[in-house]
Amino acid sequence: MSELLRRSRVPLLFAGLLLLTLVLILVDRRRGILETGAWPERALLELAAPIQQVVSWPGELLGESWQRYIALAEVQQENELLRQRVTALEEENLQYAEALVASGHLARIVQMRADFEIPLLPCEVVGQNIKPWSRTLTLNRGREDRVQTGMPVVVAHGLVGLISLTSQNTARTTLLLDRRSLVDAIVRRSRARGIVQGRGSGDLEFELLVRGDDVRAGDELITSGVGGVFPKGLRIGTVRQVNTGSAEVRHTAQIQPAVDFGRLEHVSVMLQLGPDVAKLYGPANGQRRAEAAP
Repeated sequence: MSELLRRSRVPLLFAGLLLLTLVLILVDRRRGILETGAWPERALLELAAPIQQVVSWPGELLGESWQRYIALAEVQQENELLRQRVTALEEENLQYAEALVASGHLARIVQMRADFEIPLLPCEVVGQNIKPWSRTLTLNRGREDRVQTGMPVVVAHGLVGLISLTSQNTARTTLLLDRRSLVDAIVRRSRARGIVQGRGSGDLEFELLVRGDDVRAGDELITSGVGGVFPKGLRIGTVRQVNTGSAEVRHTAQIQPAVDFGRLEHVSVMLQLGPDVAKLYGPANGQRRAEAAP
């Protein structure tokens, strides 16, 4: 008998608590909401509180975890939207920056037109040849836009080169850096005159016509206008070093070009031929030279 009671005490205790709860519920229905209650009810409340807390804890934990998951999902979604917005703003800023660069080019072209009073045709650089024996650019304008062989090509900083070949919609520019390029130039300060020739690299060479003429490091070179190929006053570059040793047969100087040829995106063609250009770069003559060039 005692063994039976020992085994049944937990179910009997649970049944007793359940029965006592039902009795208290029935009694509670007959009292007001502010009744103090009997001691069995208070005891049951004391015993039931920890049990309710333990029973309700998994549900509360699950509810909190679910709310955190929902909040985290919303934060991730918001972060993704913010990343997309940042990407769109960066792209928009890049477009604005390119528009500012383009507007800057246009402003310089307007200023150049006012300086030289020569019609200028804006062009984009669509190709570049930087072989040691040939330094050329390909432009997106050609004969259809009135571009002719022998026309100078410039940017705001100075002289770029000369149109050496044209097609219907494109043109090739031989740069000042090309070994075949020759430009009659003068020193702005002393008016010493000479010939600027390309070296196939990033520098130019200036050979003075009169040995011993006044030329110093830092002097600026401009086109002289002699020969009728280039207008007078186009910037060519700055004297970097003067070779004046007694062993030198020629009086030369190394020139830093005014134009950064590695960053050319937009150039302008001067739509005007000099009076002597036809003899040097006439249509037939210029075409034959271009076809013979590597």
